[in-house]
Amino acid sequence: MATLVPPPPAAAAAETIKPEKVDYMDLPCPIPYEEIHREALMSLKADYFEGMRVDFTKGLNQRFSLSHSIAMGPTELPSQSAEVIKIPTANYEFGANFIDPKLMLIGRVLTDGRVNARVKCDLSENLTMKANAQLTSEPHMSHGMFNFEYKGSDYRSQFQLGNGGLLGASYIQSVTPHLSLGGEVFWAGQHRKSGLGYAARYNTDKMVASGQIASTGMVALSYVQKVSEKVSLASDLMYNYMSRDVTASFGYDYILRQCRLRGKIDSNGCTSAFLEERLSMGLNFIISAEIDHMKKDYKFGFGLTVGE
Repeated sequence: MATLVPPPPAAAAAETIKPEKVDYMDLPCPIPYEEIHREALMSLKADYFEGMRVDFTKGLNQRFSLSHSIAMGPTELPSQSAEVIKIPTANYEFGANFIDPKLMLIGRVLTDGRVNARVKCDLSENLTMKANAQLTSEPHMSHGMFNFEYKGSDYRSQFQLGNGGLLGASYIQSVTPHLSLGGEVFWAGQHRKSGLGYAARYNTDKMVASGQIASTGMVALSYVQKVSEKVSLASDLMYNYMSRDVTASFGYDYILRQCRLRGKIDSNGCTSAFLEERLSMGLNFIISAEIDHMKKDYKFGFGLTVGE
């Protein structure tokens, strides 16, 4: 009779799963402080518009391109009553773009007299300078801003300087491979106001959760869940402690082979949808729709984007 050998115990047969050791000296670099809600904003804050819009971009070479934009549609005027007042408007925008691996220059000129400019320059491997400005014929409406960002191995720091005596600084640090914490401080010299802010962000391959609080009374929370490679669900909550205003929204982001569909609904009764359809290489069709049930305001827009 053959000798019966008892099977090895399950504990011995199964491999022991050891927790992954974290090297706190080799943490990833976090995203910039002002972009901690980036994924939620991409899903919930699409470029909604009303009327018709056509954007044309022509590349002259690998670095330089020209753009033309035409927009026609109503503009909402501020009103003390609940009734929404709109007037028909139309404008044309001419733009020039220079994009280099270490330098980016973008300029826009509109028919209403506004001039917009943006600059991004890598001064070194870790130091980046950003600047943006807007010039307008309206008094006290022109503004400019400089931003210097230093990127470390596991942290980012920024310093901002703007017109009107605006000074700001922010810092964000990776605490674990998935968690980053940061803070900011600002001083508006023209209005004699200052403030502090704190932020936290936790991200994995499947989700992103962010929170931000400021001494101005603003609290912002956002959460994005990646259901699959093509579908993401997002939600956010905005609360102002001073005015007691609360707004919550829920949205989705669905990426198909030839199109991208985004939509949201918020606690104010506003429902929105934004569709980008690729008709062919370099030609996209856009549909924007928004319904505000509380204000009984309905917006619909369509457009074309030509060029890459």
